[in-house]
Amino acid sequence: MGKSSVVLLLAIAASLLAGGTAHAAPASSPALPAYPVKNASTLTRNALYATGRLPATSCPEHPVRAGSAASVRSYLLPLVKCLDATWKAQFAKARLPFTPPKVRFITRPEKACGEKWGKNVQAIYCNPTRQIVMLLDRAVVSSPEDLFLMDVIAHEYGHHVQNVTGMWRELGRLPSRGKAEYYEQTRRHELQAECLAGAFIGSVWQSLDRTDEDWDDLLDIDRRSGDEQSKVRDHGKGRNIANWLNRGYKAAGPSACNTWIASSTMVA
Repeated sequence: MGKSSVVLLLAIAASLLAGGTAHAAPASSPALPAYPVKNASTLTRNALYATGRLPATSCPEHPVRAGSAASVRSYLLPLVKCLDATWKAQFAKARLPFTPPKVRFITRPEKACGEKWGKNVQAIYCNPTRQIVMLLDRAVVSSPEDLFLMDVIAHEYGHHVQNVTGMWRELGRLPSRGKAEYYEQTRRHELQAECLAGAFIGSVWQSLDRTDEDWDDLLDIDRRSGDEQSKVRDHGKGRNIANWLNRGYKAAGPSACNTWIASSTMVA
C-alpha cells in the first residue's frame, strides 16, 4: 500500500464507524466512573453469542477499478449477499428471526436517517429503517483495493445484527449517570460492531485472495484511526478498535464479541 493510500484511508477510517447516535446523551449530569454493563441480558447473554463459528462461506472478491463508483458498487454488492447468507444462517442457529438490511449507495453527501450527512462519514446504519447507506465519494473510490471497504460494509452490517437481535434497543434503555458512562456504552456498541465485522471477514478469509500482510494493514489502519483522532471518545482508542476486530477475525464467530462484559480498559 502506498503512502498516499495509507494517509487517505486513515482520514476516512477516523470516522468510518459513525452510524448515528445509539441513545440520547445525558445533558449535564455529573460524570461518574463507568462500569461494565449489568442487568441487561439482551446485551450480555444474547443467544447469538452461543452459536459458534460463522459458516465458512465462499465469498471471492470481485475485481474493482479505482476511480469508478460503479465498479466499487459492483464489488460491494456481492459482499452484501455474502453477509446476508452468513448472518441468516447464524441467526437460524440461535432460533432468532432474521431479515437482511436494505443497502443504498450514494456518491455525494445527502440527508440520511433524518439527519444531515456528517463530515467525513463514510457510511451509516439507520436502525429505524434498517438501512445501510454508504458514500462512494472520490476519496474512497480512489483507493478501493484494500480490505478497508469490506471492513466498512461488514461493520455497518454488524449494527444491523445488533438491531435485529434487540441489542440496539436494549442499549437505548440503559441508564447513564453522566457523559463518561454514556460514551463508554457507545464505545461498547461500536467496538462490538467492529468485532462482528472481523468475525465475518474471518469466516470468508479462505475464499479471499488475500495475504497476512493485507490483514495486518487493516489492523494498522484501525490502530491509527481511533478516538485519538477525535474530540469525542465514542468509538474507542485505535488499539482497542484493532483488538476487537482481530478478536472477531480469529474466532470467526460472535462469541468473541461480547463487549458488554469486557473491562472498561478493553473498551477505553
